[in-house]
Amino acid sequence: MAAEIVNSQGELDGGVESAIDPAFALHRGGKMAVRATVPVRDADDLSLAYTPGVAKVCSAIAEQPELVHDYTWKSQVVAVVTDGTAVLGLGDIGPQASLPVMEGKAILFKQFGGVDAVPIALDCTDVDEIVETVVRLAPSFGGVNLEDISAPRCFEIERRLQERLDIPVFHDDQHGTAVVTLAALRNAARLRGVALGELRAVISGAGAAGVAIARILVEAGIGDVAVCDRKGIVSADRTDLTDVKRELAGFTNKAGLSGSLESAMDGADVFIGVSGGTVPEEAVARMAKDAFVFAMANPTPEIHPDVARKYASVVATGRSDYPNQINNVLAFPGIFAGALQVRASTITEGMKLAAAEALAAVVSDELSADRVIPSPFDERVAPAVTAAVAAAARAEGVARR
Repeated sequence: MAAEIVNSQGELDGGVESAIDPAFALHRGGKMAVRATVPVRDADDLSLAYTPGVAKVCSAIAEQPELVHDYTWKSQVVAVVTDGTAVLGLGDIGPQASLPVMEGKAILFKQFGGVDAVPIALDCTDVDEIVETVVRLAPSFGGVNLEDISAPRCFEIERRLQERLDIPVFHDDQHGTAVVTLAALRNAARLRGVALGELRAVISGAGAAGVAIARILVEAGIGDVAVCDRKGIVSADRTDLTDVKRELAGFTNKAGLSGSLESAMDGADVFIGVSGGTVPEEAVARMAKDAFVFAMANPTPEIHPDVARKYASVVATGRSDYPNQINNVLAFPGIFAGALQVRASTITEGMKLAAAEALAAVVSDELSADRVIPSPFDERVAPAVTAAVAAAARAEGVARR
């Protein structure tokens, strides 16, 4: 198809004819808006919603800062923050081009978790500048969802913000993916009648998602996990590792494997793809009997489902047109809803593990090879995750109500 140019009316200029693309039609004017939750019908309403009535509330908050949670929207709203450097599969497209995705994320927060969210696209990529900007914006929000920020900067940005802020800071590309992956893997293991501790996993991709998945699998008790980047297995004997990958090598690959992704897959029980590229069919064929293949690259999985099904007992992708979609929307709305519900100061590893277990339990009585994870439209998902996260926050002492 020839290259198409979008004109100022949101139409595709195809030369002789122009046709409105449904994606542009839907996005015209943006996908979200701010609405009032109280009426302003007359002077009395105005005097309460704004001056002079608002001054009483401001003064009360000045005297007792914790009242901000009761008399503003702070505890019900999340900042969705990006710098536009790793947007979907589009890469570094900049802050303005990232806005449609951030708006989409915000409406998913509302639709699936009842949480208000505000897109914030920052025109800077320096770690110090991003951290300082978010810290200064934080008084307006109950939580921060970091989104589509490239690795390895995303790790440091999240860590530093968690150290500086007393509200949940959550990089969804890392932890949302990890929570949903663990939930699906728990159910796949139950379906096969094995424990996580009996499984050896291979992760293709050592970026944000790959590192977080490896970490949560280890926390959950996986038997072993090897993570592979473009140069092969991330192992302690490599001299080209970044600080993040060096740390990764310290808690993964107990078998001490080295070499290529394909060699790591020999006899492996689980393949998890978060990298793109194509894995040869012969490597899939050498995996363990009844293996699990979670090939999550979009739009083209690392292993096509038709190929994976020849050898694997459970196949999952990141796509909505195949069974077992590993979709972050199953996790982040409920995780934030639960954290905000109890005014958590942070999101702990225990809260993420609780979210994964609750998500898996939603379909625990309905398990099949094509149903190890619920649909995003399953109305049981968000309440289950919300309740589990809130309970875990209380149990771990990070809840403030």
